[in-house]
Amino acid sequence: MQSLKSPTNSPGISLVILFGLVLLCSFTLQLVALLGYAAIFENVGDLLVAGQNALALGSGNTGFMYTMLATSSISTFLLPPIILQIIERNSTIQYLPMSRTTPALFFGLAVLFLVAFSPIMNLIGEWNRDMLLPQSWNGVESWMRQKEDEMALLTENLVMNNSLSRLALNLLTIAVLPAIAEEFFFRGALQNILGRWITNKHVVIWVTAIIFSAIHVQFFGFFPRMLLGAIFGYMLLLTNNIWIPILAHFVNNATVVFVAFYYSTKGYSYQQLMTEDPFHISLYFVSLIASVAVGWYFYRQSTKIKSKLWNQAG
Repeated sequence: MQSLKSPTNSPGISLVILFGLVLLCSFTLQLVALLGYAAIFENVGDLLVAGQNALALGSGNTGFMYTMLATSSISTFLLPPIILQIIERNSTIQYLPMSRTTPALFFGLAVLFLVAFSPIMNLIGEWNRDMLLPQSWNGVESWMRQKEDEMALLTENLVMNNSLSRLALNLLTIAVLPAIAEEFFFRGALQNILGRWITNKHVVIWVTAIIFSAIHVQFFGFFPRMLLGAIFGYMLLLTNNIWIPILAHFVNNATVVFVAFYYSTKGYSYQQLMTEDPFHISLYFVSLIASVAVGWYFYRQSTKIKSKLWNQAG
């Protein structure tokens, strides 16, 4: 029997609705959070004047930083795809696929792949940080460096601490919420919508990854973040379970939080954290070989399961 469900909107309309929801939810919730926090703890005028710069003022605005970071993740990335799924609930579209047939093996393989690929990712990140633009682009490079410094200051204020309560807050606002919200938005909704426009799944994954990296406005971490976005995209493609890239995203972010916490307890600085000594060249070869092996095994297991399900359906 043919399903009565069918797509209710074209991909163009779905995209317009998605970004319209981003603007609506982001403006509304962040304004409510800002005014609510200001009314309870601070002078409203001071916070309104400070604006986004208040995020980087340090420990004196710790509560405000965490409030706005959490609200930003929820309003910008979490709610829009959920609401879009509700709007298009009478269709065949699944923006948040959560296959119950996904073996636990894939969760382990996702984490194992990130561990194996970590040295290569660090090497790409080091190259990206040292990247120089042509001299004619000096103005653009200066602006990019300024944005990078602003984000570095915010990150330092958040992660460089040895308090267990702050560690818990960092795990929530830097690892848990972004992992769920950003994967819902980019891999769940955006990759799905672009996939209805573009037939080549690889192009869809990489375009989504580019947008995912660009929206963070951290140009000297653009390429490793883009590569991570592509990895998350392929994980979703192979498993059709949004929780696989969510777990991988969480592990990636949580690792930074735990390493920064460890550095803080040892009295090291954020600059020392960001300027780790490079690995021996042999480790990069081991990392590459291990990553290819785990990735290939991930792919083969996914193919076997899909073939089995196809035969059962037939």
